[in-house]
Amino acid sequence: MPAWLLPGMTAVLALVFAVALVDQWRERRQTFQLVWAIGMAFFGIGAASEAIAGAGGWNEALYRTWYLTGAVWTAGWLGLGTAFLLNRTRFGYAFAFTLFLGGLFTFLTQRKFDYPGAGAAPILYFIGAAVLGLAVGVETYFQNERWPRIAAIGVIGATLLSVVLMAGVSLPAPGYALDPATGQPIASLFPGSLRLLTPFLNVTGGLSLFLGALFSAYVFMPKRRVLDYSLDANQSGDQFLFNLLIAPVALTVNFAASLPNAIRELVAGRLHSRVPATILIAIGAFVASAGDSLNRFGITAPFALAKLLAVIFLLAGFLVSIEVFREFRIPFTRIRLGVARRERETSRT
Repeated sequence: MPAWLLPGMTAVLALVFAVALVDQWRERRQTFQLVWAIGMAFFGIGAASEAIAGAGGWNEALYRTWYLTGAVWTAGWLGLGTAFLLNRTRFGYAFAFTLFLGGLFTFLTQRKFDYPGAGAAPILYFIGAAVLGLAVGVETYFQNERWPRIAAIGVIGATLLSVVLMAGVSLPAPGYALDPATGQPIASLFPGSLRLLTPFLNVTGGLSLFLGALFSAYVFMPKRRVLDYSLDANQSGDQFLFNLLIAPVALTVNFAASLPNAIRELVAGRLHSRVPATILIAIGAFVASAGDSLNRFGITAPFALAKLLAVIFLLAGFLVSIEVFREFRIPFTRIRLGVARRERETSRT
């Protein structure tokens, strides 16, 4: 199989998807569509860099482009899009946790691998993530729908910082590094301060996309509540903290208990499109994160296939969702490829 084929297919799908999302944003002006479009554009550019390199060989420009767009930016921006989609829900608590976890994982990654050139970056990234996570949690508690803007500060700030750090990096000849066994690019030439932005954005963004998809599926499926909990801000402080701690367990148990009814509704054709759509998105997020994690630990062989499968699942999920694609038409035109889809509203309680 040609080395360019899998990343080339990934790039085409991702970039077409990005164009479609921009077109939907023009039509509906939903912030999450524009942010997702940016994330998918980065996904496509990163994959295109691999495809071009597979066809004609790597060079320094492709190597730098691949690392910034594919390894650093993609997951963070897709996760941020999920934050804007769910801004009216209490998903902010989960996003705050992913921010803290991303900072902690960044710190632990440096402790394990001791990347040269990291300096004070691990502790600074950890502190920054903790502060942002706390701010998101507080805004969510007060039911402020602007909490994704705080999340955006982290993602945009990390993106700009990566550009500054990349501009200051001088790479030794030939200007790129590849796994000798698979020919896949690896990040060993970059300083630790830049490399540590990868786990920071990937953990936060990948987990947010995955958990947000499952949360959306649960909101729109017929629910069976086995374990009760409440995140109502009007309860006493100790009750709220208790409920906040048990919420992940309660949601997991209730999600599992609700699946049989959801399957029956799906077979009967009554299930809200958001449920299968977001489950497909969750699978895509998991596959992408798994490929990135394996690549970070030196297992690079499945990387290209994982990226292709991820974009296929993500695209399938978004196409299924009526909330994102109410009608199919040629982007930036009024030529419809099908009639506008309608669906009855489902309670979000």
